[in-house]
Amino acid sequence: MEINIKLHSEDLPDNLDLGNTISCDGEFGGLQVFRDKLHLIQISSGKSDAHIIQLNRETYKAPNLVKLLKEKKIKKIFHFARSDLAFIKHYLGVEVENVECTKIMSKLGRSYSDRHGLKELIKEFIGIDVSKQYQSSDFGGELTPAQLKYCANDVIYLHKIYDELNKILIREKRKTLYEDCLKFLKTRVDLDLASFKDDIWSH
Repeated sequence: MEINIKLHSEDLPDNLDLGNTISCDGEFGGLQVFRDKLHLIQISSGKSDAHIIQLNRETYKAPNLVKLLKEKKIKKIFHFARSDLAFIKHYLGVEVENVECTKIMSKLGRSYSDRHGLKELIKEFIGIDVSKQYQSSDFGGELTPAQLKYCANDVIYLHKIYDELNKILIREKRKTLYEDCLKFLKTRVDLDLASFKDDIWSH
């Protein structure tokens, strides 16, 4: 599949129409939100396109991107939304609206597996074994073509994966349970940002 990859500096262009359902992902300088910067946000309309925004890490001013993330009428599909939403809220200062999460869907629907990473989902539902070689590479500088392709792979398949996981949740009568989990997601992000990482329900 040929991917149309566009790299944007600091923000999305004006008047870009990506439809009413987009997939989203972020690349960070590490996993510690208060230490490691948010470097990139990548977005796809699901039509073999990837828009990669290289953020200004001094100002984090990206009004077009922020407007898109706040738009309640546009569905945003993440994989492991918990992490992305924490970085986005901390650095861009925005609460993302209308969020779906394929990792939560997978954990609830694919109880036949203990492997819920994006690589495994792409392999099962798309039939492609993608490389995660650049997962731990430096996204803070000039991006290589290989890094851009890695970023694109993180979003271009999420629409199809979401649709397939949704079918499983409906079939197994777990859709309501998933929707209830989503209601708690913003609170889970706020707990992370308040440094409550452990399971608050545990003894």
